[in-house]
Amino acid sequence: MSSLINSAMSGLAAAQAALNTSSNNIASYNVAGYTRQTTVLSSANSTLGAGGWVGNGVYVSGVQREYDAFITNQLRAAQNQSSGLTTRYEQMSKIDDVLSGTTNTLSTSLQGFFSSLQTLVSNAEDPAARQALLGKGDALVNQFKVADQYLRDQDKQINLSISSSVDQINNYTKQIASLNDQISRLTGVGAGASPNDLLDQRDQLVSELNKVVGVEVSVQDGNTYNLTMANGYTLVQGSNSRQLAAVASSADASRTTVAYVDNTAGNVEIPEKLITTGSLGGLLAFRSQDLDQTRNTLGQLALSFADAFNQQHTQGYDSDGVQGTNFFTIGAPSALSNTKNTGTAALTPTVSDSTAVQATDYKVVYDGSNWNVTRLSNNTSFTVTPDSTDGSLNFDGLKVSVSGTAAANDSFTVKPVSNAIVNMSVAISDESKIAMASVSGDGASDNRNGQALLDLQSAKKVGGNKTFNDAYATLVSDVGNKTSTLKTSSTTQTNVVTQLSNQQQSISGVNLDEEYGNLQRYQQYYLANAQVLQTASTLFNALLEIR
Repeated sequence: MSSLINSAMSGLAAAQAALNTSSNNIASYNVAGYTRQTTVLSSANSTLGAGGWVGNGVYVSGVQREYDAFITNQLRAAQNQSSGLTTRYEQMSKIDDVLSGTTNTLSTSLQGFFSSLQTLVSNAEDPAARQALLGKGDALVNQFKVADQYLRDQDKQINLSISSSVDQINNYTKQIASLNDQISRLTGVGAGASPNDLLDQRDQLVSELNKVVGVEVSVQDGNTYNLTMANGYTLVQGSNSRQLAAVASSADASRTTVAYVDNTAGNVEIPEKLITTGSLGGLLAFRSQDLDQTRNTLGQLALSFADAFNQQHTQGYDSDGVQGTNFFTIGAPSALSNTKNTGTAALTPTVSDSTAVQATDYKVVYDGSNWNVTRLSNNTSFTVTPDSTDGSLNFDGLKVSVSGTAAANDSFTVKPVSNAIVNMSVAISDESKIAMASVSGDGASDNRNGQALLDLQSAKKVGGNKTFNDAYATLVSDVGNKTSTLKTSSTTQTNVVTQLSNQQQSISGVNLDEEYGNLQRYQQYYLANAQVLQTASTLFNALLEIR
C-alpha cells in the first residue's frame, strides 16, 4: 500500500514541478534573453519484491534550459558583424545626406563663383561686378566651412561614442564576472544544479557586449565564462573583469582611442586595426576609412582651388597697376609628434606643389637610418631620402623640414590638408585689388589675367588629374557608392541575424501555444496521480474496516 501511495505522491510532485516550469515559461515570455525551460523526469529506483523489481514512481532530476551553444555562437558572430556594419552605414549616410543635397552645395557655390568671374571678365572695370565676385568668394569659403565643420563635429561625436562604448564594455564585463561568481557558488549549493535564470542573464549580457565589441567565449569548469576580445585581450577571467579605457591617441591627441588597462604598464593602446567588429569596430572603421578620407578629399579640393587661384592671381595687376596678392588664405599643413617619441626631432611640412598633394594623412617613421612614409588612406609605404641640400623630406607635393634629432622608431603624423578649410578666407576686401589685368598700367579694362583665372575652371588642378567640379563630383559619388554598399551589406547581415535568431528561438524561445498544451497535459497528469492516491486511500480505508 505504501508503494502505491509513494508512487502517486511522486507523480503529484513531478506534475506540480512541470506545471511550475510551464507557468514560469509563460510568465517569462517577454523577458529579453529568457531561455525556455523543461522539467526533466526520471524513474525512481525500483524495489525488489516477491514478484520481481517494482517501480517506485518518478523524481525530478532537473530543470534544463533548451539551449544550443552552436547556434548561439553563430548568432553572436553574425550580431557583432551586423552591429559594426549598421553603425558604419548610419554614420556614412549622414555624410551622404549633407554632400548629396541639391541646393546650397559646394558644387553650386563653385559654379556661382566662376559665373561671377565670367561676368567680371566681360566688364573688368565694373566695381559692382568686382564686389559681386568678392561676395561669391565669401559664399564659396562659407560653403567649404559648413561642410568641413559638419565633418569636424562628426569627428567629435565619434570620440564621444568611443568613450561611451568603452563605458558600456566595462559595465558589461563587471556584471558578467559577478554572475560568474554567483553561478559558480549557487551551482555548488545546488549540488550541480545550475541557476538557469542567472545563466540567461549572463548570456544576455554577453550578447549585448558582443554587439559593442566582438568577444570570444570559452567555458571553464562547465559553467564559468571567460571572455576575450577578438584580438586576444582578456575581458573576463572567472570572477575577475579587466577594464578598457578611452584615451587620447599618442599619435594624435585630438582622437580618442581604446586602451587596455594593465595593472603594471598602465593604459596600453590597442591598435585600432585589431578592433574590427561590433559597433565600436564600426565606429573606428568609419573614422579611419570613411570620415578621414572625406575630410581629406574636401581639404585637398580647397587647397588645390585656393592655391591655383592665388598663383594665377599674383601674376596679374589690380586696378591701380599694383601686382596682385593672394586672393584666398588657406590653412597650412601640420605635423604631430607621437607622445612616445624619445628624440628631439620636429617636422614642419609645407606645400611645394598643390597639384600633387594627396587626400591622405601620412605616418612618418624614422627607423634609425631611414625615413619611412605610409599613406594612411591606402597603407602604401615608401622610403624617402632626405634632400642633400637641406635635409628635408619631399614627397607627394610636400616639403617636410626636419629639426632636432630623431631617435629610432620615432613616429610622426603629417596632415597636409586637415586645417586647410578651417583657416580659409577671402584675403581681399577692396574690389580694386582684384588683379584682372595682365600687364601693369594697361588700365582697369584689361581682363586677360581674369580670363586666365576663369580658365582654371576647366584646368586639372586637383591631384593632377581632376578639375574642381570633377573632384567634388567624384567625392559625392564615392561617398554615395560607399553608403550604398554599406547599406546593402548591413541589410544582408541583418537578414542573416534574423534567420539565426529565428533558429535559436525555435529551440530556446517560448511558444505560448505549446506551453498551453503542456499545462493541459500536466494538469491531466496531476489529476491522474491524484486519482491513484484516492484509490490507495480507498483501499487503505477498506482494509481498516475489515479489521
